[in-house]
Amino acid sequence: MTTNPSTAASPLAPEWLQVPADLNALHEPLWAGGVARNDAGELAIDGIPVSELQRQFGTPLFVMSENDFRARARAFSDAFNDAFADICGGVDVYYAGKSFLCTAVVRWVEEEGLRLDTASGGELAVAARAGIPGADVALHGNNKSDGEIHRALDMKLGRIVVDSLAELERVAKIAEYRGETAKVMLRLTPGVHAHTHEFIATAHEDQKFGLSMAGDSTEQAGLSAAEEAVAAAAGHPGIELLGLHCHIGSQIFEPDGFALAAQKLLDFLAAMQSKYSIVLPELDLGGGYGIAYTPVDTPRPAAEIAQAMAAVVRTKCAELGISAPRISIEPGRAIVGSTTFTLYEVGTLKTVRVDAPAAGGGVSGVPAGPAGPGGNVTYPRRYVSVDGGMSDNPRPVLYDADYSAILASRTSDAAPQLSRVVGKHCESGDIVVRDVYLPEDVAAGDLLAVPGTGAYCWALSSNYNYLARPGVVAVRDGSARLIVRGETEEDLLNRDMGV
Repeated sequence: MTTNPSTAASPLAPEWLQVPADLNALHEPLWAGGVARNDAGELAIDGIPVSELQRQFGTPLFVMSENDFRARARAFSDAFNDAFADICGGVDVYYAGKSFLCTAVVRWVEEEGLRLDTASGGELAVAARAGIPGADVALHGNNKSDGEIHRALDMKLGRIVVDSLAELERVAKIAEYRGETAKVMLRLTPGVHAHTHEFIATAHEDQKFGLSMAGDSTEQAGLSAAEEAVAAAAGHPGIELLGLHCHIGSQIFEPDGFALAAQKLLDFLAAMQSKYSIVLPELDLGGGYGIAYTPVDTPRPAAEIAQAMAAVVRTKCAELGISAPRISIEPGRAIVGSTTFTLYEVGTLKTVRVDAPAAGGGVSGVPAGPAGPGGNVTYPRRYVSVDGGMSDNPRPVLYDADYSAILASRTSDAAPQLSRVVGKHCESGDIVVRDVYLPEDVAAGDLLAVPGTGAYCWALSSNYNYLARPGVVAVRDGSARLIVRGETEEDLLNRDMGV
């Protein structure tokens, strides 16, 4: 294996994207433990080469490391319990199932001592099938149906996170009709603007989630919706008010937003205790911790996040003169995201020439065409089509999400070529990886691997163009097994009732 001498980036590439010194190397933060190249140069996980995974299970395929999932779950649990031990005796870590959920994952969560956060009746059904105790399960959602509320009470859930005044009344009414008590947390919007994509920022005022902490509610002048909900919950015999919840967004690297949200909720908790003599024993600070999708992403270790948040809670509670509530958190992406890569087979390739400003006589290894209007020159961009696409990973089209990719079936000493990995759907926006340097000799039949696809890829997958959704394989200690079967055409046709 030789190192490619070309280090200059194409002017078509974004500023952050640099030509790798070695196209065959793995940037470790992007990959699960146990993923490496074998002696033949092929990508392998726990010693199983990707060609063998393709032979057994086909492509596209989600390939997950069970050991890595368990290790990341333990890391969050250990780090937060250590950081908060002297404050509130530790934390309750709820795995955010919306990121990726199946019965195997629920069992891993339970075995590693975590709890489970769900967001629908379907996710509750998965939890029930897996056998996790209801006391270790939470239910979220801004528009829960009566059926979902009944199911939560049937399962004796540890908490129902209530999202609005209207929902609080519905939960109370159903619980009282059943002669039961619903354990409730109130989701508040603290007005924190997280540094993330607009569609995954969830704690500012102008969005669908939560009870506002700002201004008057529409019901009682002088009270915010959050305060009105606390007072109302305390007056319902069918409600046991456990505490407060917030979630500021997803894929967040900087700690400032988490700290500010914690301070605001503790201020509110202390105000409720002073005004109504209501002691709220629990505070859920949500999740949203970011992971590495590209080599420039710099996620914080769980221990660093935990220590920073503990310092804020410790200081704020002392300042307010209150006992610290029991803290809980809800990591999802930060546990499952990097455990998984998606394996694709390359199909057609196409190279186009794109105008860009002249770059000092051109780029090493990137031949330029003739100068055009305004002094621009043309540079090549290659489209590498794979056998999946936006049906197994819609995040690039939904959130402008960036990913990386490598040639997985072999190594190559060929020169780097700026490439765009695209899917097979009838959409020009069907992009899997917008910009990545791949060897120029990538050809049909090669395998590509895209890391960091454990969270919100399978969960958001679809049957667009009637593509069957891929399976999910869990690898542990050199053994691979399906934990979610890939769909077949027969699965798709079985739902068509027109014949």
